[in-house]
Amino acid sequence: MADAPRILIVTSRYYAHIAAELEAGVLEALDAAGAEHEFLEVPGAFELPGAIAMAAGMEEYDGYIALGCVIRGETSHYDLICNEVARGLMDLSLHGIPVG
Repeated sequence: MADAPRILIVTSRYYAHIAAELEAGVLEALDAAGAEHEFLEVPGAFELPGAIAMAAGMEEYDGYIALGCVIRGETSHYDLICNEVARGLMDLSLHGIPVG
């Protein structure tokens, strides 16, 4: 029998109540798949790609899940953060780091 995959869940805690719901859904899916998991918290969505990049350098995990929420306000902050986080996560995946 193969070892269970080890997944690191990296969660932005800026909106803690939303983060908790996102984690609950992920845990349900990972438990159903028989995957092992650990958590890492970051302050905001902007830190998600960097935290995953650093963790990937340690080569302890088979994959990564990024969880975060950005709420649109009256400024361009939403667009800037969403674009940069999406770009950062895509860059990781293009370098062979499995990110969901």
